[in-house]
Amino acid sequence: MSRALSAQTLSEEDRRLLAGWAATCAEHVLPLFGAEAPDDDRPRDAIARARAFSRGELDAAGEIRRRFVAGRAARAVSSVGAVSAARAAAQAAGVAHMGAHALGAAAYAARAAGAAGAAGAAGAAAAEERAGAVAAELAWQCDRMSAEIAAALRRLPPVGKDGAGPLGQGLLASGELGSIIRELQAALG
Repeated sequence: MSRALSAQTLSEEDRRLLAGWAATCAEHVLPLFGAEAPDDDRPRDAIARARAFSRGELDAAGEIRRRFVAGRAARAVSSVGAVSAARAAAQAAGVAHMGAHALGAAAYAARAAGAAGAAGAAGAAAAEERAGAVAAELAWQCDRMSAEIAAALRRLPPVGKDGAGPLGQGLLASGELGSIIRELQAALG
């Protein structure tokens, strides 16, 4: 008996396309992780695997088994920026399993950039700095998005509307991450 795929899965062709973009998003904030854990290669390896999957050099089944490795690296660091950078890499690796993880990679990368942008500020100034850094990161991500990538991302359901995947009612749909994904999906039109 075959099981229906979630709308968040996307075709393998779309997942390969999105994996490269997700890797670019994660790589952009990887220095935040490297500053705290310079000898931990798990996030960098996850980004390399996402790129290799994107090029057709790795299969989805093998990547599905390895998708949690980079996420464990988030436990090795403490700042919001470094933790979010590790999780962005893990989400990029997860695109081989489900296309919706591309939005997770972008959201965690934007969260990492926001944390770095607000470092040293307090109160209202920190919130303003964070919001500006998140907006700048989302603009940077959109600038690296081809028409094909944007079209694939538009095939994903709106965050919080489909419970069969990472964009459902869980972590990616709530709080700051959910807000960031909503902004990104709105930018896609």
